[in-house]
Amino acid sequence: MELLFAIAIGALTAAAIFLVLRARTFSVILGLTLLSYAVNLLIFISGRLTVDAPPLMLPGADRHTDPLPQALVLTAIVISFGMTAYLVALALRAKGESGTDHVDARETGG
Repeated sequence: MELLFAIAIGALTAAAIFLVLRARTFSVILGLTLLSYAVNLLIFISGRLTVDAPPLMLPGADRHTDPLPQALVLTAIVISFGMTAYLVALALRAKGESGTDHVDARETGG
């Protein structure tokens, strides 16, 4: 199971880096979103969550799950949504002012 999660995180990160290095702003935004998904998955998996274990130490419970990774991922989801909305607004403004959606705002032939 760990191998499956490692491959999934690696594939998300590789796709994100590929998209971030593209010349169009939409690809960059999509790459940053995929990178945030990969980081969220990494934080969530590294929390060593256990099945059927309460998040708090209750009387009679011999084990518990750490709730901190879940709280961190929930916070990261909200922050990444806000960051994505800001980047989309910034990209639309840059496209409106420059007339192109290239990252460096130059028109390339081809």
